[in-house]
Amino acid sequence: MKRYRPHILVAIALAIVLSTGWHGALRNALTDLRFAWQSRAASGNVIVVGIDAPSIDQMGVWPWPRRLHAELLHRLEAAGAADIAFDVDFSTPSDPASDEAFLKALREVGGSTILPSFKQPTPNGGAAHVNRPLKPFGNQSWPALVNVAIESDGLVRRYPFGERLGDALMPSMAVVLAGQNANRRPPFLIDFSIRATSIPSVSYVDVLRGDSATLDRLRDKKIIVGATALELGDRFSVPNGKIVSGPVLQALAAESILQGRMLRWTSDGGMVLGLGVICLMMMYSWRRVAPGIRVAVLIASGAGVELVAAIVQTRWPFIIDTSLFHIAIVAYLTAIALDEIDFRGLLGRIAESRFHRIAMSLGDGLVCTDEDHRITVWNPGASAIFGFTPAEMIGRPFETLCAVAVDGKERSSMHDAARQALLVPGGAVVVEFEGRRKNGETFSVEASFSGWQGADGFQYGAILRDISVRKREAERVKYLAEHDVLTGLANRSTLHAGLAGMIADAERRPREVALLVIGLDGFQQINDMLGHSAGDHVLRAVAERLRIQVDGKAIVARLSGDEFAVALDGAKAGEPIAAFAERIAQAFEAPLATGTRQHRVRISIGVAVYPEGGHNADDLLSNGHLALSRAKATRRGSHVLFEAAIRQELENRLTLESELALAADRGEFELFYQPQVRLIDGSLVGAEALIRWRHPVRGYVSPAEFMPVVNSSALSDRVAGWVMETACRQARDWELSGNGVRVAINLSPSQLHSGDLAHAVAALLDATGLSPSLLEIEVTEDILLHDESRVLDMFKRIQQLGVRVLFDDFGTGYASLSYLKKFPLDGLKIDRSFVFGLLANSDDAAIVGSTIGLSKQLGLTVVAEGIEDRATADFLVGMGCEEGQGYFFGRPMPAEAFEKQFLAAELEAVSAA
Repeated sequence: MKRYRPHILVAIALAIVLSTGWHGALRNALTDLRFAWQSRAASGNVIVVGIDAPSIDQMGVWPWPRRLHAELLHRLEAAGAADIAFDVDFSTPSDPASDEAFLKALREVGGSTILPSFKQPTPNGGAAHVNRPLKPFGNQSWPALVNVAIESDGLVRRYPFGERLGDALMPSMAVVLAGQNANRRPPFLIDFSIRATSIPSVSYVDVLRGDSATLDRLRDKKIIVGATALELGDRFSVPNGKIVSGPVLQALAAESILQGRMLRWTSDGGMVLGLGVICLMMMYSWRRVAPGIRVAVLIASGAGVELVAAIVQTRWPFIIDTSLFHIAIVAYLTAIALDEIDFRGLLGRIAESRFHRIAMSLGDGLVCTDEDHRITVWNPGASAIFGFTPAEMIGRPFETLCAVAVDGKERSSMHDAARQALLVPGGAVVVEFEGRRKNGETFSVEASFSGWQGADGFQYGAILRDISVRKREAERVKYLAEHDVLTGLANRSTLHAGLAGMIADAERRPREVALLVIGLDGFQQINDMLGHSAGDHVLRAVAERLRIQVDGKAIVARLSGDEFAVALDGAKAGEPIAAFAERIAQAFEAPLATGTRQHRVRISIGVAVYPEGGHNADDLLSNGHLALSRAKATRRGSHVLFEAAIRQELENRLTLESELALAADRGEFELFYQPQVRLIDGSLVGAEALIRWRHPVRGYVSPAEFMPVVNSSALSDRVAGWVMETACRQARDWELSGNGVRVAINLSPSQLHSGDLAHAVAALLDATGLSPSLLEIEVTEDILLHDESRVLDMFKRIQQLGVRVLFDDFGTGYASLSYLKKFPLDGLKIDRSFVFGLLANSDDAAIVGSTIGLSKQLGLTVVAEGIEDRATADFLVGMGCEEGQGYFFGRPMPAEAFEKQFLAAELEAVSAA
């Protein structure tokens, strides 16, 4: 197979060329090249009378009237021209006088004129349309076809003898002009070695005006009249990059016929014979003759064949196709080159050169060794890592790079890793070892070994990297991923993993696992008052105290800002979990020292114990947080153990929040109104607006059940705004009906924090039209605790609107008297807890009496809540109390019921009036 490989290559090349048609382009190129070599002159028997640019300028109009062609015919006849062919369209009529003049000229010249016909393609792709001369003209002339075929490369090479149009065969113009027979003769190749510039040409206008010199040249000549001006566009591309006009192309075809140069291709037999000879010659000489001689033979054969083809084309009207012969020669020359070049060695040298360039530019250390593990290549990267120069390391064992083991054993060997690399197909073996620099410093090295079979036996390579920095960074990243940056304690993920491990151990050997979630009480005040830097010092002090208290028996972690956690294995505790938690809490009774300052920070602890408090780490964390929330609410400074009831309470709250959101969307909230009366005569002075929830299943739900949830949820603003707007609109309706009922509204804490309450009240009064004096806002002490200066300013602006402000639940807080002095109040309400026991409890009576007396001195109105009998009302009147409300006067009721019970008489009086 190897013996015939070059000849198979040649056969494949020839097959590809034949299948793609590339040999045709080469054949045409060779033929055109021979035309350029064999340049010859025209015979001069065919003259072109050109419709050129000077003629068009002289006439001044286009197209010309046919009377000019008639005059031209007379001039040519008089000059003794032999045959006259027009390459001009006569298929459509012009003005009758000109057509008649041209027809008369055709008759007078005696039928020696040739007029053209040509085919035109139709726009819709149907059969071609034939443009013939007008019938009167055709009866007095010879018909001729002027169409030529344009080949795929855009050039004209072949000329037809004629073409059958209908039942008759119409000859081509050059064939008629040359006096040849067109019957059943194939197209021929125009001899483009005849120079187009050698064809005589005269100007149409010179003939028309009777120029004697011009007319003398036309005697006994064959004449072709046609457009040669560039602007008329009758142009054709011919071989060797030339462009000729239509009449000149017809003249070249006529010259080819008259000179016997109607060229034709020879048969393919000679080509096949030549290919056979060259193949046999190469098959015989391939291994017997030197490559240089074979190359010379091939080149000589190609030159000889081309010389023969050129001589034949010069002397006879035949063209020999040598394209495949030359392609076979080029294919054999390529096969000789491929056969002689040592590609393996060349590729090896290229690869070696590329390897050395890469090795020397590599940033990592690259070391290569021979079969005995002695260093043969040492790149600059290795010098930068180890400090040794190439001269110091070339030829030394690879083990020189390894540090001595700590226990005094001999240096570790890399031989096993290198040999193992030979067994990894296309891969490498990566190992780490302790390296030694030139200065004696040891460091971590990563080596990627590879091996290969070289010309001198097995060879090994190792890419070396100093990974000491990377290892330190990895340890630092690992530490940061597992610890809290501020305190150095374990972080949440580390706590979670440790807790999960403890639970897994507890599942195998049953015991308790406890999680303490610890929150700092009042830590936010430290941040707010002293800044975050002081807060950070406190957090570090808390972390240190927790570490001391657990004494290595538990995992201490920081969960978030001021939340910590302790995960404890019950088997290591040495005391009950509750005692352990209480001991941690008591440890924070002592102040924390942070530099020059001491802080008293108490902690609350939520405790969740496996398995009752959760079966996995997530459950313990969740339940521990719930227990912490309960501890902060009920047992600050101590601990609360998680119970199922705590979660149930939370779930109930979440369910209630969801139902309240739906209630707001569906309009299930209503406002009830409880009357407020003047105690001395029982007349109505106002009403307190109280929210009620009509549940679709449970009916009316007590405000004590749902309002604490509303006030601490995202619904607070929405519900509070609805209450205020609904109450104001109801008060306005009563005002318009003639009843000035003062409506009291309980203010929600969220209304103070969410925006400008004074502006909102002013906008609501403006929208509803309610008189400001009929609106009363009740505030509680917890609302006044936050942002005191802002709240004070806001209530002053509300009073300036004319709206009353009352202090609700007076007597139940810690700083009520100070608020009476600071805040702009119009009155206060005595809490029902004092009024209820007024007759039976002398302390309550004393408090109520003092409050009424103080209010009168301050000019405040006093409203007593919770009056349930006449005796209490009379007692309050005796004390000087002016207004009151309670079940004795009326329970909270819908607006319609309130109107019927308290406003009916007034409404009837207004209607009668």
